[in-house]
Amino acid sequence: MAMEQYFETLAGVVQQALAGGERFTATLDAEDTDFVRLNRGKVRQPGTVSQRYMSVRLIAGSRHAEHTLSLSGDLATDGTAVRDAVAGLRAVMPDLADDPHLLLPSEVLSTRSVRDASLPPSATIIEDVLRSADGLDLVGIYAAGPVFRGFANSEGQRNWHATTAFNLQWSLYHRADKAVKTGYAGFAWDGPAFEHKMAQARERLELIARPSRSLAPGKYRAYLTPSAMEEIAALLCWGGFSGRALQTKQSALAKMQDGEALDARITFAEDTAAGVAPGFQAEGFARPARVPLIERGKLVGSLVSPRTAREFGLAENGANGAEMPESLAMAGGELLADDALAALDTGLAVGNLHYLNYSDRPAGRITGMTRFATFWVEHGKVVAPVDVLRFDDTLYRLLGDKLEALTKETEFILDAGTYQSRQLASVRLPGALVSEMAFTL
Repeated sequence: MAMEQYFETLAGVVQQALAGGERFTATLDAEDTDFVRLNRGKVRQPGTVSQRYMSVRLIAGSRHAEHTLSLSGDLATDGTAVRDAVAGLRAVMPDLADDPHLLLPSEVLSTRSVRDASLPPSATIIEDVLRSADGLDLVGIYAAGPVFRGFANSEGQRNWHATTAFNLQWSLYHRADKAVKTGYAGFAWDGPAFEHKMAQARERLELIARPSRSLAPGKYRAYLTPSAMEEIAALLCWGGFSGRALQTKQSALAKMQDGEALDARITFAEDTAAGVAPGFQAEGFARPARVPLIERGKLVGSLVSPRTAREFGLAENGANGAEMPESLAMAGGELLADDALAALDTGLAVGNLHYLNYSDRPAGRITGMTRFATFWVEHGKVVAPVDVLRFDDTLYRLLGDKLEALTKETEFILDAGTYQSRQLASVRLPGALVSEMAFTL
C-alpha cells in the first residue's frame, strides 16, 4: 500500500505541473528482491535490491517526449526531480515532430491487482536448498520478493499491479558440459515439491555420469520436455505473434495467413488472467483476460500494440510495444508425462535447448543446440547421455505433421530474467513427442 500511495502522490505532482493543453502518462517499475548466487553448493553472493523507476511522458497534441528517473524514496527530493523532468520535457517539445501513430486510451479504466504471497525468509529457503544438495556441485540463483507495476494518466486513470513470487534456477554439474538444469518457481514455497524436483535432478545426474554416446547427424524420434519447449516458444515470441510482423510478413508464422496450418492439437493464447504480468500496458490500455492466437492449429489472432493499431487500422488488444507475449499458454494433450519415455520407445529425450535462432524465418525454420541432460532412450529406458547436437527443423514439422502427442500436464515457468529488473512474464507449456526431428551436426 505504501508503494502504491507513493506512486499516486508523484502522479499528482505531475498533474499539478501540467500547463494548458498538456497531458501525461506515468509508469512505475519497482521491486524489493532478495538475490542469492550459489556455486559449488555454497552461497557466493547474497544481497537485496530495492529499486524504483518512474517514467513520465508529456503529451501536447500529437507530440510527446518521455523521461525515466530513479526514485530515492524521499518525497521532497523525488517530487522536485519529477517537476524538473516535466519542465525538461516541455522545453524539448517545440523541436519534436507530430507522431502520426500515437494512440492513447479514449476511456478511463482503472484496475488494482495485488497478490501478496507469504514466503519463508530467503535464508531459510537457501538452507533447505543447500541441505538438499549436500555433496553435489550445485550452481544457481534464487530471486524472491515483491514486484510492482503502476500506471497513471492526466485523465485520472490509475492501474496497480503487485505480486510476490520466487524463482530458483539451479544446475547440478557432473563435469565439463555435463549437467542437469532444473527450476522451481511460484508464489508459495512448497518444501515437498522442491524436494521432489531435487530428487529428479539427482536421478538424472546419475544418468549423465554414464559414458556418453555420440550420434551421427540424422532424423530421430524425440521427446521435448516443457523446459526444451520453453526455448522454442521463446523464439516464436520474437515476432511470431506480432500484429506488425504479420502485417509486414516478417513473422515466422506468416505462412499461416496463407493457409498453412499446424497440428490440430496446437493451441496458443496470451493468457493474462492465469499469468503473472499486469493487466495493462505502458500506454494504459487494458489487456483482455485471454487473447486467442492459434486455435486447433490455425492462426486466429495476434498481439497488437497501440502504435500498430493506429498504423495498420487494427484493433489494439493491450500488447506491449514489442508485441511479445508476457503470459503465453499452450494447451496440453492426452499423454501422461510419466508415460512419455515409454511412448518415445527409442529416440532422444531432450531436456534443454539453447542458442536458438531462425535459420529461415519466412519458412518457420529454426536451429539450436541440445544442452545439459539429453539422453538416448531404448525401449522406454534411458541408455546413455548424448553429446551435444545441433538441430535444424521447421515449426511446421515439429508442431505440425511430425507431432505425435502433447503431455496432459503443463508446466508453469516464470521468466528468470533479471536484466535491469525482474521480469513479470511467464509461459505454461506441455512436453511434446515428435516422430522426427532433424539434427545436422
